[in-house]
Amino acid sequence: MNLTGGERVRVDLRSADPLSHAGATSQLRARPEILLVETDGGGDPQVVMVIEDTVDEDVLRMLRRIRQSTPARGVLIISHIDEQQLVSAAECGFIGVLRRREATSDRMVRVISAAARGEGYVPPDLLGSLLVQVGRMQGQVLGPRGLNLTGLSVRETEVLKLVAEGYDTADIALKLSYSERTIKNVLHAVMVRLNLRNRSHAVAYALRHGLI
Repeated sequence: MNLTGGERVRVDLRSADPLSHAGATSQLRARPEILLVETDGGGDPQVVMVIEDTVDEDVLRMLRRIRQSTPARGVLIISHIDEQQLVSAAECGFIGVLRRREATSDRMVRVISAAARGEGYVPPDLLGSLLVQVGRMQGQVLGPRGLNLTGLSVRETEVLKLVAEGYDTADIALKLSYSERTIKNVLHAVMVRLNLRNRSHAVAYALRHGLI
């Protein structure tokens, strides 16, 4: 069964260990869901899959270079990783993480397919500690600066919520006790920063990020 539900996912497989590279190549080349661009051609990759032992400084530098050189999403097959290394990998655009001992052919394809759709995968035993780190960042870093995890200030969030609820600029200004010019400036700044096209796009963004 094709787990991607459509075209084959183009994957660039990278590993400093020839045996690991050969083993993963053998498994993935046999899968109808996957097209290995390094060996089989097929254009730019949608996913870069890296196989390593741990996320040390050398590996982090490599992940950063990959992020800078391609828009492809990253999948990391790793022997050992902790929550801080997981955060570092995510900052480099590696949204799928799978431990080597769990890296069966089916699981690799599922994580690769999810990454190609923009969905992440984290080892379940690390998920709780990752959420604790996210909460700590919100409380200690973003909160004191008037921001939240979407990068929006409290005022920007309030304005977007009211836009999503159908209020016009004058009504929003009245409800929040700001001038109409201030509301227009807030909306303009948010739309430019988040690349939102119009108010409808802003509503979609608010829904997608759980603001309403």
